Amino acid sequence: MDGRRRRRWVMSGGVVLGAVVASGVGLWATDSPPFRDSYCWGAWQQDSGPDFLGDEGLAKSGSGRSATESAAPSAGGPLVRCTVTVGSTVPDDDSDGPLTFKEQVTAEYGPVPSGAGERHDWIATYFGGSGARLPDGLDGLVAPDRAMLVLPKGCDVDGRPSAVTIYSASTGDGHLGKVAMPFSIGTRSEVVRMLVDLANTGMRKAGCAPAEPLRTSSPVVTIPEDDEGARDPLCRIPGVRVKLGKGSGYQQQVGVVDGRLQTCSVVWRARGVPDEPAAQYVMTSEPRLAALFDGLPEGAGEGLTRTDCAGRRTVFYAHPGTSLEGAGVPDDRTVFSRFAASVGDRIGCGSGEGA
Repeated sequence: MDGRRRRRWVMSGGVVLGAVVASGVGLWATDSPPFRDSYCWGAWQQDSGPDFLGDEGLAKSGSGRSATESAAPSAGGPLVRCTVTVGSTVPDDDSDGPLTFKEQVTAEYGPVPSGAGERHDWIATYFGGSGARLPDGLDGLVAPDRAMLVLPKGCDVDGRPSAVTIYSASTGDGHLGKVAMPFSIGTRSEVVRMLVDLANTGMRKAGCAPAEPLRTSSPVVTIPEDDEGARDPLCRIPGVRVKLGKGSGYQQQVGVVDGRLQTCSVVWRARGVPDEPAAQYVMTSEPRLAALFDGLPEGAGEGLTRTDCAGRRTVFYAHPGTSLEGAGVPDDRTVFSRFAASVGDRIGCGSGEGA
């Protein structure tokens, strides 16, 4: 060599390594390739989306990222789950040890719950008023902290639709004890991308992927209203009246309101603990969303009816949580009937109790 530094490329094990070599000096510098961690059966990669998956998510002191996952999705298989966790610590002069914080994203793939109680809880989680419609005709809802996508019928298990879901939770643990804290995974568009990547990966592994993978490129355009104190009528639906009590911590959020979907949720909110679902109101005539209610007890007394609306089978669903069960004025059955009638009139299909 003539003593001038030059770049040499070496192929090792299928990975390209860049090295700068100087005559008589040996290895001068090495450029490492961008190895990236992957999560949730390979659906997500480090630095591939929201800050939570990137370096920004580790900017706090003492931060680290970890992940766990169950067996991969399989044909006709059970619900499977993976979690990605970012933990951090902050010194605290008022405690024996540092304050610890944990932000966690949980993703699930599989059939919706078979039991009525578990299904009601699932619906309350993913049909919340904070959810906006998924874009590009995808069947589901997305919020900054959670999302749900119903998979094509070919992925059904034992007659139940399969879905992919994402849900976030965050806690701080210090001298005041463990406290639940708000945590947004990312923007709605970022969460949609994570959801679609998870769905395509899961369907490939389960052997039920359609010929063309699910795709989305449009922005999320239906942004729900901000939440507000619950009031009469509840969710601004005529005739829906519930005894809330003075000084209550109930909050309501009106979500999607159009001809094929309407959502509104009520939660009990108290500082330092997760929101407790208190009531849920849903109307949908989207076939895959409506299928999520199949198998639940039906009738006005059960808070679930179906009717034909301009040729579309339409579901009306209202479910009070434990804290508001029996609080309907004059009773829960009448409140449901008024809900179905009001929403049915709005979308032009009568009372909503025709099935």
